[in-house]
Amino acid sequence: MRTENSSRVDMLSGNIWRNMLVFAIPLIASGVLQQSFNSVDIAVVGRFAGHKALAAVGCNGSVISLIVNLFVGLSVGANVVLANYIGRMNDEGIRRTVATTAALSLVSGFLLLCISQFVASPLLRALGTPDDVLDDATTYLRIYSLGMPFMMVFNFGSALLRSCGDTRRPFYALVAGGIVNVILNLVFVICFGMGVTGVAVATVIANIVSAAIIFEVLRRENEPYRLNIKRMGFEGSELAKILKIGVPAGVQGMVFSLSNVFIQSAINSFGTDAMAGSAAALNYESYSYFVIVAFAQSVVAFTGQNYGAANLSRCRSVMWVGMVLSVIGSGMINLGVVLFDRQALSIFTTDAAVMDYALIRIHVVLAFQFIACSYEIAGASLRGQGYSLTPTLITIGGTCVLRLGWVFMLTGTDASFSRLLLIYPITWIVTGVAMLITRAFITRRLEKCRV
Repeated sequence: MRTENSSRVDMLSGNIWRNMLVFAIPLIASGVLQQSFNSVDIAVVGRFAGHKALAAVGCNGSVISLIVNLFVGLSVGANVVLANYIGRMNDEGIRRTVATTAALSLVSGFLLLCISQFVASPLLRALGTPDDVLDDATTYLRIYSLGMPFMMVFNFGSALLRSCGDTRRPFYALVAGGIVNVILNLVFVICFGMGVTGVAVATVIANIVSAAIIFEVLRRENEPYRLNIKRMGFEGSELAKILKIGVPAGVQGMVFSLSNVFIQSAINSFGTDAMAGSAAALNYESYSYFVIVAFAQSVVAFTGQNYGAANLSRCRSVMWVGMVLSVIGSGMINLGVVLFDRQALSIFTTDAAVMDYALIRIHVVLAFQFIACSYEIAGASLRGQGYSLTPTLITIGGTCVLRLGWVFMLTGTDASFSRLLLIYPITWIVTGVAMLITRAFITRRLEKCRV
């Protein structure tokens, strides 16, 4: 029997603007808090362990994204499949999806742990990480990867709760983990002088705390959403559906991260100051991007339920509401940081050379980041309707291939740091136009088929 939960948002009826905001605000807060794990790491090492430690932690961001994005993409598949079953009110399908997703999260986490341990040093070397940073960067990545099984439990569990309309309790779990992370960072680095090792260990412990809370929430959830440990295992039909949607989303994330890895490699060629400056500015890009991602996740969940309920007109409205809200939200952050750029960056560094590189990245990349809403939101709408390969191909072609071509074109030239970073706004525009046109075409075809 279904029972109401006050933490859930009604996605199938009511005012879309209000309901999406209620749904997205905890997601935004969760994204900000999750990014704060890394930002606190960077701020603490930058202030108390020096700019080399800052570069060592900062250069791992694109590497970690490359390693984990395939499996994070699978959680998108779980989100869509469960949301469709909820829209159809198929309780048995919901139970099978929860059991399959739980098993998938554990397998994914341990695979990530093993992969990261083996590729840490070779991958960082391949990226041209300077020798004076390499040892610390490798240490950070290897310790960080110990928390990946718990990270996957949290991500997959949060995806299940989002499908049900619940974004509050994942946020509460992150708050608990965030508090632990901040306290342990300060203790390990300032009190015990552990440097890069200290911030990595603190992040692992914080991931364990957040994952344990999400696991317990799911174990105590009402039927049919409850996680029954005895039922955990792969249901063939549900796994196939999750993989059909999740694998393209994950591949997109991996290829997207790969293009950023190549850009990071080009940034590394400018030296340690450029690496540290880019890492400092990237924190604010991440905060803004989490606003976009929050509304994209909202669009996936809302569209998934309404598509399952065969309400295509509401699916269309969901996409445009998500687009407007994400542009406003991310644009406000972009503008605020650009206007108070030096004050914002002083949190992470006081080094003049590092500051100069960070300012370039803020004015060339961050100022235009709101444009990315165009393809993220439109692609989320397509995934909610079961079209996952299409937005993947568009994003790979419009964003990733162009970025790789740009880096290779500039290799061996006297290109400036700002010219290297210019590829970000260019690819956002190209990909956004292509995604919106494709989404309009597919939506018209679906509506004609339903008439």
